[in-house]
Amino acid sequence: MSERFDIYDEALTHIGTKSRAAVHRDGDWHQVFHCWVVGRDAQGEFVILQKRGPAQDAYPGKVDISAAGHLVAGETVVDGVRELHEELGLRVNFDELRSLGRRVGIARADGLIDRQICHVFLYRCDQPLRDYTFAADEIDGLLKLRLDDGLRLLSGEVASVPAAALGLGVDEVTLTRADFIESIDNYVFKALLLAKRYLQGETLLYV
Repeated sequence: MSERFDIYDEALTHIGTKSRAAVHRDGDWHQVFHCWVVGRDAQGEFVILQKRGPAQDAYPGKVDISAAGHLVAGETVVDGVRELHEELGLRVNFDELRSLGRRVGIARADGLIDRQICHVFLYRCDQPLRDYTFAADEIDGLLKLRLDDGLRLLSGEVASVPAAALGLGVDEVTLTRADFIESIDNYVFKALLLAKRYLQGETLLYV
């Protein structure tokens, strides 16, 4: 049975439900959960990213948020925390997340019209990359990217950077800007910048 999503107007007033396919066909506003997993080790600050699997209906093979997913009909943002367990093997309580507020996401790709209200969070986890277990049916593998490297790459300062890899058959890959999902608001750059500020102790953080 196809997933059904709650759909909304531009004022976030609930106006009904639709199947996943119909929501993406018609460009209806719907809610999603995003969580950026970040941490610090002996080499410095990092973010965990996922490489989307080839069967994903949008952006197959692209580098993406640590854990993310749609809220299905009847769910609230608190339910989104399940994505951390399903995709990364992390058991996390919702109150352990640091909210970065909401982001409006608008994109058209691969025949889909995607209009999202994104609930964005950070979660600190310092565990080694090798200790993650990822959802191999959805994700090709995981990457551990140094925040400073990511910021230099996405600001255009450098053309490529290294990232440690899990599940991709190699210990390290080279990333370019083309590996990431494009957005009109430089979302990934902003998220990494907020992650760096968060790990340095700042508290006034909103996407």
